[in-house]
Amino acid sequence: MTERAAVEHDERAEELLRRDPSTRRHPIDGKVMALVREGIYLSGPDNRSVWLEPFLIDVYPTTNEDYAKFVLATRHRPPQHWPDGHCPVTLATHPVVWVTWHDATAYARWAGKGLPSARQWEKAARGQRGRVYPWGNEPTAAKANTAEAGIDATTPVSRYQSGASPFGIFDMCGNVWEWCSTEEDPGSGRYHLKGSAFTSPFERAAPSLLNTAAASMKDNDTGFRCATPA
Repeated sequence: MTERAAVEHDERAEELLRRDPSTRRHPIDGKVMALVREGIYLSGPDNRSVWLEPFLIDVYPTTNEDYAKFVLATRHRPPQHWPDGHCPVTLATHPVVWVTWHDATAYARWAGKGLPSARQWEKAARGQRGRVYPWGNEPTAAKANTAEAGIDATTPVSRYQSGASPFGIFDMCGNVWEWCSTEEDPGSGRYHLKGSAFTSPFERAAPSLLNTAAASMKDNDTGFRCATPA
């Protein structure tokens, strides 16, 4: 339902979306967001019990099409892979890449949201029962765009429907690494990245795993999604 509403703008899906208390469309950037309810979840490779307050998180990563609205509204620097600074039509529904942590934070601020914390991101991916992967505990490489897929590029954010998390959130494994708001150490200038990418081996795809990078880093396999308190 959320895929149809977000990608096809189907009128019936839009009506269903309005009736579903667990999803809503954000008023500024128009992204469909899913509610992750408050409670304990299993965090990290050692499955520690962690309590989180309720929050909303984007069902899909920020796409090139989404980012184009931000660039047009703010005159922010476009990503380097856009020809002449314009969003490529063929990549409209692919996750935006070549964005630094600062770029991602600027988009989130414009949209009236923020980047998810590493713990929020992980709970949204694993669910309250701490699945190893968004879809369950079986390491099924066909449910994500990782190196084993052999695509060697980003894919549309709604492609891997069977890989959605318990909250109905897409691309929490593979496609692109996603910036989080959590700093590795205070003042370090390095921030957590989650989810792995099309360049990553599947063994790096589990949402509990740790990765960090300098805030100024940008690459062809790094993007983001946004979150906000519920």
